Amino acid sequence: MIRNRTKNESGSALLVVLWMTAALAAIAFTVASTVRAETERAATEADSLRAYYLATGSIERMVMWMQWGFAGVTGPNGQPLFYTAPMPRHHFDYPEGVADVEIIPETSKLNINQIPPDQLTNLLVALGVPGEQAMGIAAGILYWRSPAPGGGYAPMDAAILGNGSSFRARHASIEENEELLLVPGMTPDIFYGGYRPTQDGGLQPYGGLRDCVSPYGVMSNIDINTVQPAVLAMLGLPPGAIQALVARRNAMPFTQVGDAAVFAQGAPGFGRLGLGGMTMWTIRATAQFRLPDGRLSDLRRTVSALVKMMPQGYDPPYEFMRWYDGTPPLRSFAPAPAPVQGERSQETAQ
Repeated sequence: MIRNRTKNESGSALLVVLWMTAALAAIAFTVASTVRAETERAATEADSLRAYYLATGSIERMVMWMQWGFAGVTGPNGQPLFYTAPMPRHHFDYPEGVADVEIIPETSKLNINQIPPDQLTNLLVALGVPGEQAMGIAAGILYWRSPAPGGGYAPMDAAILGNGSSFRARHASIEENEELLLVPGMTPDIFYGGYRPTQDGGLQPYGGLRDCVSPYGVMSNIDINTVQPAVLAMLGLPPGAIQALVARRNAMPFTQVGDAAVFAQGAPGFGRLGLGGMTMWTIRATAQFRLPDGRLSDLRRTVSALVKMMPQGYDPPYEFMRWYDGTPPLRSFAPAPAPVQGERSQETAQ
């Protein structure tokens, strides 16, 4: 009897030890997983910070290149060393990584305070917005930038307040593109752009309204090398001509507007296209850093800045008007694919 009790007690003790070992193993596994996840998260944050500073430095470097280019700085052979128009994009290769920079004059965008409502509606339709919604957004933008009707409270103000704004429409010229986010019917997808599926199962990026309009934009002499496909569509160019024009300028920027006439196919709006920029520029940089083995990291950071180039004699010779740390990645210059029927309305409802 005593011997059996001893065996039973030994078996129970062994079972307890096994359960404790399993519990400790589970705790150790959990701690190890947590430590690994936190280590990877910290490494990702460090990599992101490195890419951010590469992109930031590339914007500042490109601003200096533009200043030296405008000043006509050349090398011993008389050839330009820095920025030379037209230069819609440039690639910087550093020992620590690479950066792709877009140099976008605000003259590639339509003036949001001057564009007529019908053209604004057509532009929104070209961006994939259904016609009725496009007309509503255009009416809201017109209401926002126009004097108040009778100086009183109007139904459109109630719609704006219901859209998350704490204030009614300004009834003055639009000073920031971001004001458009408060217009009834506007969505982040319409404003910023996004991605659409392609037939081969991939994703194609497309620009939004913010890439097509600006308070500093123009209504004529629109830069042909950086204008968005949606603006070209609004000007009357057919889809096939837009695709061909975009492919041509991606391979080699236009140096004369007449070289693009073959793509216009008689579009009446082609005469509004031109070359170059003036004083306001958007500079957008996307950077990747190098891994220890020399490969480029999959992680990218994009930042952009709105820069005003000052006249000769000013110190400093440029001024950063806006800085955007959370800029979405580089947008493709390819035309936006047509939206799936009902897709936009579903996104708006969400």
